[in-house]
Amino acid sequence: MRTSGGSFAEYAVGWQHTTFHLPKKLSFEDAATLPLAAMTAALGLHIRLGLDAPWVPNSKNSETPLVVYGGASAVGAYAIKLAQKANIHPIIAVAGRGIPFVEKLLDPSKGDSVVDYRKGDDAVVSGIKDALKGKKLYYAFDAVSEHNSYTNIVQVLEKDGHITLVLPGKKYEGIPETVHKTVTTVGEAHSGDKDFAYIFFRYIARGLEEGWFTPHPAEVVKGGLEGVEKALTDLREGNASAVKYVFRIADTPGVKGSQL
Repeated sequence: MRTSGGSFAEYAVGWQHTTFHLPKKLSFEDAATLPLAAMTAALGLHIRLGLDAPWVPNSKNSETPLVVYGGASAVGAYAIKLAQKANIHPIIAVAGRGIPFVEKLLDPSKGDSVVDYRKGDDAVVSGIKDALKGKKLYYAFDAVSEHNSYTNIVQVLEKDGHITLVLPGKKYEGIPETVHKTVTTVGEAHSGDKDFAYIFFRYIARGLEEGWFTPHPAEVVKGGLEGVEKALTDLREGNASAVKYVFRIADTPGVKGSQL
């Protein structure tokens, strides 16, 4: 980000440690949903929140409640998938129109559940409390980080709990000083967390090959880059749910090639 060789180019340049092999069965359209969102989820879950990595699944404590706010988003859905692999339960996902998609990612037999944010902030708070069934909440992954998401979370989160957010540069007001607050940015995969990124991208590649890790649902937007404005408008107006927009640069009128 913010470097030469970045987005909207016919060819993109990436650090070797942030690239990984794609299985032959995976299309480039599906693969385009992976790197940024999946690594953001991994960094937030296992580095910022400090929860067990999926290759050493949680066994010390069979119950580690985790709230994932924005479960239908790409980052939120990947966080749920990785938490499942790491045996982190119960997972309490907060979602809206994407609830049917999120429910397929959860394991109700281990206490996982979903809360509908469309019912209002008070209902979200009470829904999370009900889902906890008396357990204490120490971990929350806020994949939304706006529209009262984090203020809802901290009404349930323990005073010394951990919350990670995903919008850098934002002033997060209303979070108690005692709460361990972090912001997860995927750019750290290029600097401070590059060793983790190197290992985890290869782990994701194996998961894709073995089938336990899957891409986010992708929708190819018509018109290539000329479709960006409409897609951004749909995102802003909340018309996109449980989907990642993908643009084929080659579909842009006047552009040759086959890159995404």
